[in-house]
Amino acid sequence: MTDPDRQIWDGMLAHLRAHHATICRQWFEELEPLGIAAGTLQLRTHSPLHRDYLRRICADQFNDAAQTVSGRLLSVRFLGPDDEVLQPTPSKKPDGPRASAPSGPVQLPIDPRRDGVRPASPAGAPAQPPTSLDRPHTNGTHVPAEASPEPPEVHVRPVVANGAAVPSKPAGSTPTPYESLVVNPDYDFANFVVGPGNQLAHAAAQAVAANPGRAYNPFFVHGGVGLGKTHLLQAVCLKIVEANPRTRLYYTSCEGFSSQFFDSVQSGEMGEFRHRFRDVDVLVIDDIHFLTKLDRSQEEFFHTFNALFQAQKQIILSSDAPPEEIPLLQERLVSRFLWGLVAKVEKPDYETRIQILKTKARLRGLMLPDDAAGFIAQRLDSNIRELEGAIVKLQIQSVVEKRPMDLALARAALGEEPQPAVGEPTIQSIIDAVTEFYTIRLADLQSKHRQRSIALPRQVCMYLARRCTRHSLEEIGGFFGGRDHTTVMHAIRTVEIKREKESDFELVVRSLEEKVRAGRGPAM
Repeated sequence: MTDPDRQIWDGMLAHLRAHHATICRQWFEELEPLGIAAGTLQLRTHSPLHRDYLRRICADQFNDAAQTVSGRLLSVRFLGPDDEVLQPTPSKKPDGPRASAPSGPVQLPIDPRRDGVRPASPAGAPAQPPTSLDRPHTNGTHVPAEASPEPPEVHVRPVVANGAAVPSKPAGSTPTPYESLVVNPDYDFANFVVGPGNQLAHAAAQAVAANPGRAYNPFFVHGGVGLGKTHLLQAVCLKIVEANPRTRLYYTSCEGFSSQFFDSVQSGEMGEFRHRFRDVDVLVIDDIHFLTKLDRSQEEFFHTFNALFQAQKQIILSSDAPPEEIPLLQERLVSRFLWGLVAKVEKPDYETRIQILKTKARLRGLMLPDDAAGFIAQRLDSNIRELEGAIVKLQIQSVVEKRPMDLALARAALGEEPQPAVGEPTIQSIIDAVTEFYTIRLADLQSKHRQRSIALPRQVCMYLARRCTRHSLEEIGGFFGGRDHTTVMHAIRTVEIKREKESDFELVVRSLEEKVRAGRGPAM
C-alpha cells in the first residue's frame, strides 16, 4: 500500500485507542491494510472469525476512525484470508490476464451486520444471489460455491461459523433475520484461565474441540452467571473452525432456537428450520435452561437432538443448572443430556481472579500491576463479568484522566472500600496498617523474599486476616503472592508462639488489631 494509505491506517489505530478504547484489542496490530479502493480501506484479517467479529461489532468505530483521520467519506472493508481484494488503482496492472471487475454489487462493501449474507432487496427489486454462495468467475459469470476451486468465505451452506445464513424467500416476501451469536476471537483456549473451579470443564472442552462428535457427546457445561461457560463454548467453536474451516457449525441461544421455531411454524417453513438445525456438524446452544415451560420447543429439540446424535454430530449445551435441576424439563431430555459429559464451572478463587484480570488487561494492550490486580480481586469475587467490567472502567478512567494503571487508579475507579461492620476489617485495611508500621510495600509482602524484615510483617498480615476477616486460608494465601493454605497456617502458628514469648511483639500485634478493628490508622 502507499505511504499516505499507511499513514491513514496508523492514524486510525491511534484514533481508536483514544476514542474507542473499549473495543481495542492487541490483535488489531496484526490487521493488514491493503490500500484504498472504491472509497473503502481494505483490511485483511487472519481468520474468517476475526473478520466476522469486526464486521458485526466494530464496523461503526472503524468507519468513524477512517473518516476522521482521512477527512474523507471513507469506509472500511474487512476481508478474510481468501476474500477478493479490490484493485487500489485502475492503472495498476494485474499479474496475469484478468477480466474487468464487475460493476455490480460485488464491489460494494459487505454489510457488516451479516457474514456473507446480502441485505434484503427493496420491494419490487430483483433478488440478488447471496455472495457467500456464488463467486464471480474470471469470465464474469457466476458458478456455485460447491463447484468453485476456492472454498466459500467460511464454509458451505447453510451455516456460517457463527450462525445460520438467512434462508432465501420468495420474491416480494419479507425475509426473517435469524441473527446469530457473535464468536469473539478473544474467547479462545489460550485466553481461558484454568483454576480449581473449571479444570474438568476446560479439559472436556478441549477434548470435544479435538474430536467433535466422538469425545463427549453431548457436552453439557453448567454454572452460575458470568463464570466462563460462554467462553468455553466459543473456544470450542474457534478451535473446530480453525482445524477445519468447512465445518458446518451453528451457534445460537436457546431463545434463538425457540423464536426461530415459532416463526417457522407460523410461516409454514418447518422444512427449512429442520435443515438449518439438523444438517450441521456441530450444534452449540447457550442457556438451554430457557426451554423450560416451552413444551412445543422441547418436543422439536428432542427430535433435533436425536437426529444429530444418531448421525454422530457434536452437540454442545450450556445452562445455569445441571440437567436434573432444570425445572419443567421433560424427563427424556434430561436423560439425553446426561448421556455425555456434564461439567460444572464454579466461582474462581482469589488467585484465579488475579490471573483473569491480568489476562483481560493484556487482551486490551494494558499492563495491570500486581497490587492493583490484588485489590480488584479482593473487592470483586462474584463472577468474571464483574472483573472485566472493572478493567473497562480502569481503562476509560486512565484515558480520560491520563493516569497510569496502578493501585491508586484502581482504588479511585472502584471507590473506597465500603465501611465494614465493627470487628470485621478488610485485608486491605490490615495491609495498610502493617505496611505503614513496618515501613514496607505491598509488593514486598506479595514477593517471594524470605528475609525477616519482610517475612514477619507478612506473617502478621496473614494472622490478622485470619483472625479479623472471614476469608479462607486459601484466599488469604492467594493475596500474598499465591501462597498455599499450609503457608498461612504456619504463619498463624508462628505469630501465636511469638506473642506468647515476646511481650513487646504481643503489644504490637494487639495494637494493630485494635486499630484495624476500630477502622483507625496504623499503630504508632
